[in-house]
Amino acid sequence: MDRVIASGIELLGVAMAVAIVARRLRLPYTVGLVATGLALALARLPLDLALTHDVLFEVILPPLLFEAALSISWRELRRDLAPVLALSTIGVLLGAGVVAGGLVWALDWPLAPALAFGALIAATDPIAVIAMLREAGVKGRLRLVIESESLFNDGAAALLFALILPALSHSGAPTPLSVAAQALLIGGGGIATGVVVGLLAIALAGRTDDHLVETALTAVVAYGAFLVAERIGASGVLATVAAGLVMGNLGGLASGTGRFALSDQGRQSVVVFWEFAAFVANSLVFLLIGLAMAGAATRGAGFGAGAIAIVVLAFSRTRWAFGWREAHFLWWSGLRGALALALALALPAEAPYRDAILVGAFAVVAFSALVQGLTAGPLLRALGLDRYP
Repeated sequence: MDRVIASGIELLGVAMAVAIVARRLRLPYTVGLVATGLALALARLPLDLALTHDVLFEVILPPLLFEAALSISWRELRRDLAPVLALSTIGVLLGAGVVAGGLVWALDWPLAPALAFGALIAATDPIAVIAMLREAGVKGRLRLVIESESLFNDGAAALLFALILPALSHSGAPTPLSVAAQALLIGGGGIATGVVVGLLAIALAGRTDDHLVETALTAVVAYGAFLVAERIGASGVLATVAAGLVMGNLGGLASGTGRFALSDQGRQSVVVFWEFAAFVANSLVFLLIGLAMAGAATRGAGFGAGAIAIVVLAFSRTRWAFGWREAHFLWWSGLRGALALALALALPAEAPYRDAILVGAFAVVAFSALVQGLTAGPLLRALGLDRYP
């Protein structure tokens, strides 16, 4: 345990140095982290912290999901709710289906592992693009749609993956009734858990004006909703997103105006705390992705799947109700990241094609971080969207 903590602190120190250098060179922070992680892996430095399912699910994902959900205003989201829901549901199904079809057709994969890979790789994670939009001062509809679609997309992809996962280990096709029951438990249970936990926290927050207690309460909500949902077999991803939306809108974090449960000082403290928590989680995950990529490169069985997914996802991504400039940027900003890897690592050891799915997921995430992450900024400026209202 001591070595794990020491390795985590060492990686955070490296991340801070990368952040300083990346800012001076005006390069995306996450690109620098992945490249640095690859360099550390090639240097064979002794580190006891690795990218595992437990690290991603129990440490990394809750702060990333919760921080993003806190800032989404439901009142503003309602205007674009229809296209956001369409993209995060129908879009996920189409993307997963087309990727799976490509693997079956081009690589002769069985249907079940192909669908599992298609589902997990459909989860978008545009953390680098969101950070770039914030640094560029981009606000309004463009940023709102990217952030909200990413969150809803993650929930839909996690739900789809959970529904497909039993097919990898059981013979026979599930019945429509069993799929509906599982969807209700995983999806509905996750959302209900997040809403209940969020509402309980809001009720408790209204009984104190201590900003430290209010901040600690949000940490309990973020991790508590995730862990409770996972314990009952529901989606921790959906639970944390739902809890973040409740806390953000009823706590005044999404709009910052009006009468809310959190005190003025509490709202300021919560925002700063979760910006820091997301920064730390983001720093660790992209460094660990770079470290893990070096190991994945030695197992090339899944790179064909990664290549197919990159091409298919790039050309099948569509947008509605936007001008051509916004549509082009939104199409290119669909990065893959922590959730895709977490779902891949959740596959049981005996699952067929597990190694190929892992390598393929790492390949797509690396391409997203290094290529799309590096070019999103210039594309934003070339399209004139750095002055987007």
